[in-house]
Amino acid sequence: MSKKKRVFDIDFEDVDVTLESSVPAGTEARRGPMAAAITENAAALTERQAAEAAIRAENDALAHEHVRLKKAGLITDLIPLDDIRTDKLTRDRAPGRDPEIDELKRSIREIGLSNPIRVEPVGDGFELIQGFRRVTAYRELFEETGDDAFARIPAGINAKGENLLRLYRRMVDENLVRRGVSFGEMAQLAINYRKQATEVEGYDHAVELLFASSGRQKRSYIRHFVRLLTETNGQIKHVDTIPRALGLQVVKRLDENPEAKGILNRLLAAKEGRTAEQEQALMSDFVAQMSVTPKKKVKLTTPRAAKTTFRLNRPDGDAKCTVADGRIELRLERDFSGVERKRLEEAVEAFLAALEG
Repeated sequence: MSKKKRVFDIDFEDVDVTLESSVPAGTEARRGPMAAAITENAAALTERQAAEAAIRAENDALAHEHVRLKKAGLITDLIPLDDIRTDKLTRDRAPGRDPEIDELKRSIREIGLSNPIRVEPVGDGFELIQGFRRVTAYRELFEETGDDAFARIPAGINAKGENLLRLYRRMVDENLVRRGVSFGEMAQLAINYRKQATEVEGYDHAVELLFASSGRQKRSYIRHFVRLLTETNGQIKHVDTIPRALGLQVVKRLDENPEAKGILNRLLAAKEGRTAEQEQALMSDFVAQMSVTPKKKVKLTTPRAAKTTFRLNRPDGDAKCTVADGRIELRLERDFSGVERKRLEEAVEAFLAALEG
């Protein structure tokens, strides 16, 4: 049998297999389709990762800015009136409808609300911090017109859980720029704050905290009205209408006569359903009565007692001292009502102890 020839047995001569490149010098070899696709995909992936990183950085920056604006109370939104509560802060408003509401409503109708209210997120709603009159005006406009434009009100959204003192201070500062805020209303606000802030030592301390931006004399007047409202046990019905001079005169009579408090409270209790004018007339009669009665008693029953008077030179002025039977009087050009009660008690105790020694 003849031997079959192997088809693939090919003999090659020993030759140099080094091939010269057909690509011109200085240029890259042409890539195949697969290599080009891989390269393009890698480049696209890199670009996508860079874009995602840029988006994340931008989102982080926006989130930080949102938190900053929220803490500053600069985030605003349209809040449904039904979602707004007014429980947290006790308002300084006198009972009854505010006569300035109608003027505010006309302004809102004509030009809109130029100053948003302030609220704090609470549960699924919001607690009102500033803007009680504005909310009242919007509610009345919605009831009167049924216009959905008044069903929601522009509001600045404060950070949640803000300090109670700061909230009251914001209310105070807003009200101080209003015209016609009486000393009685400011005193009532200090009383309300003291009832909520149990860490505050007393009403005088509450006045110092809330009205820190007011002058010393103004704070002194507010403290006198606090005294008036607390001594009468809430029987004064028209706190916002009491003139400053009349309120100070009443407190002065309360200080001069230990029986005056009972007399005033009996007069107030005997006149239920009184108007603001009747209440002021009643208080004026009380001042007149208390101004006359003590003098008559002194003339008839009290002999003139010997007294000693002397002066002390101090850096803050001369202090005039008058000493008599059962009485020591010190006069100095200084508002002692601005001194904390605890410090006054300690000073008097030290003074009496020094006399006994």
